[in-house]
Amino acid sequence: SIRPQAMAGRADPGGVLSGLLQKSTSNLPKEISVDDKLRDLGCTGIGRKIAEAEMDIAKAKSEGYLWGNGTGGTGTEGSSRKKFLAVIGVYTGFGSRLKRNTFRGSWMPRGDALKTLEEKGVVIRFVIGRSPNRGDSLDRNINEENRKTNDFLILESHEEAAEELPKKVKFFFSAAIEAWDAEFYVKIDDNINLDLAGLIEMLNVRRGSHGLYMGCMKSGAVVSEEEQQWYEPEWWKFGDSRTYFRHAAGSLFILSNNLARYININSASLQSYAHDDISVGSWMMGLNATYVDDDRLCCLSAVQGRRSLLKCFPWGNYDMFVCLFVCH
Repeated sequence: SIRPQAMAGRADPGGVLSGLLQKSTSNLPKEISVDDKLRDLGCTGIGRKIAEAEMDIAKAKSEGYLWGNGTGGTGTEGSSRKKFLAVIGVYTGFGSRLKRNTFRGSWMPRGDALKTLEEKGVVIRFVIGRSPNRGDSLDRNINEENRKTNDFLILESHEEAAEELPKKVKFFFSAAIEAWDAEFYVKIDDNINLDLAGLIEMLNVRRGSHGLYMGCMKSGAVVSEEEQQWYEPEWWKFGDSRTYFRHAAGSLFILSNNLARYININSASLQSYAHDDISVGSWMMGLNATYVDDDRLCCLSAVQGRRSLLKCFPWGNYDMFVCLFVCH
C-alpha cells in the first residue's frame, strides 16, 4: 500500500497538466485573418488592382477592344499615325495579273494618282499571300510586280492556296489594321467593277461610326454534299434547316475600325468556315455590331432606282470581266 504522506509529497498531476497546457497555448501563434496575411506579404493592394483591371477589361470590351486612344497601335506609336478614311483590299491570286492590269486601267488609280488618293485618306491594295513553295517563281513574280506598282499588301503568314482561302480574311484584316489606322476596312473580290467615288462618298457620310458591318446582306442554303460547289464541311452546325444566318455577301463587305481590330486580336480563336463571308458573319453575330444592309453594295446594275456601286461578272469568265470595263 502507498503511504498517505508519500502521496502528499507528490505534485498534483492535474495541476502539472494544466500548467503545461497553459504554457503551450501561450506559445501558439495568434489567429490572423486573410487580410492580415496579405498585409504581412505586402499584397494589400492586390484586390484593388484586380478590381481595376476587371474594370479596364470591361471598358475595353465595350469599346471594341481598342487600346489607348483607339488609333492603330499601342502607346505613342498609335497617336502619331495618320488617320485614313478607308483601306480597300482587293483579293487577287498568282494567276490574276491580267485582271490586276485591267483594274489599274479602270476604277483603281495607279502610280502618282494612287499616291494622291492615299494622301486624301484612301488606301487601295491588292491582297495576296505567299506561295506554298515559299520563295519560288510565283513569289518572285509578285515581288517584282510590286516593285514596279507598289500596290500590294502581301500577307507573309498566309499561304495563297485554294484550301487556305477561308483563312485569308483573318490575315487581311490583321495586316491592314496594323499597317494603316482607318475608319473602315473594305474587302472586295477581283470580279467586280467598283464605283470608287460612290463608295468614298458612302463612307464619308458614316465617319466616326463604330461597330458597323456593311454590305449586301443575304442568307442561303448550306451545301452539305461534298461533291457539290460551295460545300460546307461544318454544315451540321447550322441546324436541321441547313440555312446560313444573315451575312454580308463576299463580293464586298466593310467593317469599322473596332470590328477589324477585334478580328486582329482574336484571330487565333475565331472559327473559319468554307467561305470568308460566312466566317465574318459568324464573328459579327457574337458582337454588338450594327448591320447595314445597303442594296447599292449588291451585284446588280440598278436597285430600286438607285445605281449600284459595283458590277460583278461570273467567276472564270474573263471576257465578260474585260467587257465590264471596256463595253460600258
